[in-house]
Parts: sequence; structure tokens; C-alpha cells
Amino acid sequence: MPNTYTQIYIQIVFAVKGRQNLIAKQNREELHKYITGIVQNREQKMLSIFAMPDHTHLLVGLKPNIAISDLVRDIKAGSSKFINDSNWINGKFNWQEGYGAFSYSKNQIDNVIKYILNQEEHHKNQDFKEEYLDFLRKFEIEFDEKYLFEWIE
Repeated sequence: MPNTYTQIYIQIVFAVKGRQNLIAKQNREELHKYITGIVQNREQKMLSIFAMPDHTHLLVGLKPNIAISDLVRDIKAGSSKFINDSNWINGKFNWQEGYGAFSYSKNQIDNVIKYILNQEEHHKNQDFKEEYLDFLRKFEIEFDEKYLFEWIE
């Protein structure tokens, strides 16, 4: 789109169906590369990614030529197929329905990247449910707990 200038940074967070620990550490880098390829093929810019065993964080520089929901749909569908075709788990892999999308300004990007890349350390002190609820509260997003991810306690 000529004469269109934007600066949109979105952190996207989504979980493994049932919040099971299905993303093995030895497969993480390959999954990161695959998801980055999906983002780039949709003409978006991957700034940071980290897959924990039960959820994934991405920071994307978003152009206005795609809806966030369409990008997330493509990431989740494509990466689920990739994981299943790679036979990384017994049974069928799926992501849970839904996702979180949180916007940032340019001066926050370095801190968000560090936060995403430091997920393993961060989750030694806080589980994913606490982290996700903190995001919703910090960004003042109204929510109904019955529509959040399935939480395995």
C-alpha cells in the first residue's frame, strides 16, 4: 500500500491444547524456525519467539495487510501440521483455541524481546496461568475466566 506507514508491535501468546507439556526442548529451535517461516511468508516480521513446553510467545512487527486473527490462525494451523507430520508426540498435537495479543510501543521492544527469550527463567517463579492473567490485568482487558485457556492444576 503506497503512502501507508505503520509501527505495530504485537506480542502473541497461545497454549498447547489441554496445557500439556508437549513441546520438547530438543524440538524448540526447529519449531521456532518453522513458525518464523510462516510469519515471514505472510509478509510480517518476527522479532522474537520462544516456545515453552505448554505455550508459546511471539513478538511480531505487524503490517496492516493482515488481521492478527488470520496470522495466528495460519501459525497455529501450520505449526500443528508440522508437529504432527514430524511425529514429535504420540497422538495428535493441537493448540488450544484462542490467543492473547498485546501491543507495545517501539521503546518497549527491547524489554519485550528480553522477556520472551528469558521464558525458562521467568517460569521458574511463575506458572503460565499466573503470567497470562497478569497480562490481561496489566493491559486492562476484561475477561471471563470460563473463556480462558483450559488450565491443568
